[in-house]
Amino acid sequence: MPSIRCQIIEVGIFSFQESQPLYLLLRRSPDDTLYPLTWQIVTGKIEKGETAAFASLRELKEETGYVPERYWVVPHINSFLNVSEDIVEMTAMFLAQVPSGSMPVLSSEHIDARWCPLDEAKKLLVWPGQIQAIELIHHYIVRGLQAALLTELPLHAQ
Repeated sequence: MPSIRCQIIEVGIFSFQESQPLYLLLRRSPDDTLYPLTWQIVTGKIEKGETAAFASLRELKEETGYVPERYWVVPHINSFLNVSEDIVEMTAMFLAQVPSGSMPVLSSEHIDARWCPLDEAKKLLVWPGQIQAIELIHHYIVRGLQAALLTELPLHAQ
């Protein structure tokens, strides 16, 4: 029977161009052993002793250079079966708003970045959980509904 583990975080990133939200997608390196050249949101592991929120901010900074202007925990958990280890992986989801017109400073894990409207982001993403997350982020947080007020994290507390 598979066990369950939560050691992965994901961070959606958005910014406004005029009044339209754009989402940042990163393209994995061709040298990556897992899913080379696929488009994704920031994804990383929680290190020993870290909280999920701290790990998400660290991974955001490492993979893009960004420190967010605003930050949310997203009421969505991705899950997938890691067949090689027989573990169901649960991934905690976060959302970062970054300055308009800015470009990320990519780590060696990625070779490209693209700011996309929602429909384009959904077409580029591979994993159903990330597509569902970006839709949820768009409709309930980015558009400023009550979920945005209830899930925003104070940045100084991280």
